[in-house]
Amino acid sequence: MSWSYSREHQKNILCMIMAGGQGSRLQPLTRDRAKPAVHFGGTYRIIDFVLNNFINSGIFKIKVLTQFKSDSLNKHISAAWNLNASLDQYVDLVPAQMRTGDDWYKGTADAIFQNINLITDERPDLVAIFGGDHIYKMDINQMIDFHLSRAALLTIAAIPVPVEEASEFGIIEVDQDNRMIGFEEKPKNPKEMPGNPGYCLASMGNYIFTSKFLVRELMKGAESGATDFGKHIIPALYKDYPVYVYDFNTNIVRGEQSRTKGYWRDVGTLDAFFEANMDLCSENPPFDLYNNYWPIRTFNWNQPPARFFAGDNEAHQGAAIDSIVSSGCIIGGGTVVKSILSPGVSIQKDAMVEEAILFPNVTIGPGAKVRRAIIEKGLHIPAGFEIGYDLERDRKLFHVTESGIVVLAKDTIIKA
Repeated sequence: MSWSYSREHQKNILCMIMAGGQGSRLQPLTRDRAKPAVHFGGTYRIIDFVLNNFINSGIFKIKVLTQFKSDSLNKHISAAWNLNASLDQYVDLVPAQMRTGDDWYKGTADAIFQNINLITDERPDLVAIFGGDHIYKMDINQMIDFHLSRAALLTIAAIPVPVEEASEFGIIEVDQDNRMIGFEEKPKNPKEMPGNPGYCLASMGNYIFTSKFLVRELMKGAESGATDFGKHIIPALYKDYPVYVYDFNTNIVRGEQSRTKGYWRDVGTLDAFFEANMDLCSENPPFDLYNNYWPIRTFNWNQPPARFFAGDNEAHQGAAIDSIVSSGCIIGGGTVVKSILSPGVSIQKDAMVEEAILFPNVTIGPGAKVRRAIIEKGLHIPAGFEIGYDLERDRKLFHVTESGIVVLAKDTIIKA
């Protein structure tokens, strides 16, 4: 029997995106903005990727639940994601309402419970609850098909992760039909997958609930103090109800090549964020921004094309190698290698930028050198200044990660 999801069914799906986390492990990038609002891949914000997954899947009823430092995220969503409300298509921002008391969200389940009126007012058949802070592509219709074919009340998307990373995730056990038979939230000694040693099956934090079941369980959970899906709700459900696990690696996105299949990155740390950006810079990137069948939309910066020129020294042409150079960038006699340049970046004469992420409107002065760094928007690196070449000195001036990535916070003042 075919379970292809029709447009009529799509009208009965409500999507709720969790975008209220503090993102403390991404400090200082999250000092003034929510984690989903952090710049990624030149022109994008992290939240754009999950939003595009829903839009490209034909699902247009989307609620974005915000909380901490949401101003930047609010502005981006309002400017970039203005759908057609007259056709019942929307991306609505939902700040913390405190409808059930004076508290902020105490966990993922509590965030949905505090906005349960959105579900009861909309009366969808299904509710998709997804995180707003991961980098991936996913045809969500295929997960919905799986949910319906199993007559599941809850379906969780999952992906294999190396056992050394498993303590950061909810770890799942399944039977031969992919029904959940075990679950531990961030275990110290995670169980490896049968037949796949060295890997554990990790929850992606993406859920599809049958709507009435979700409302009922949230009401019960609120009475018992259950505030989090991973810690409280899921462990209480899988033994008594049909909870199934959707294998993300089976998902097929139209136009994708085999090398990009199954790409999913949790960019919750500075090192992971840096590496995911660097993934975009290779000749054959594991995550491809250029699939016309699966466009990745975002805010239109309305800036002129990037420009390259030699400056006043014909021997040093402006050049960018294995890099992403956004609109409005000017490379005037400098060199850029394996780097991400956001809109409006200026690389001046004899400057060298290598393995770096530059947020919008950064200026790298003449002769300055930047290596393995993340530089916040609007910063000016003075002429001749070096970043990433002397980590002992950099640690005294900036934030440096365990792997040696130098991070310059917003409003950093550098004296030449």
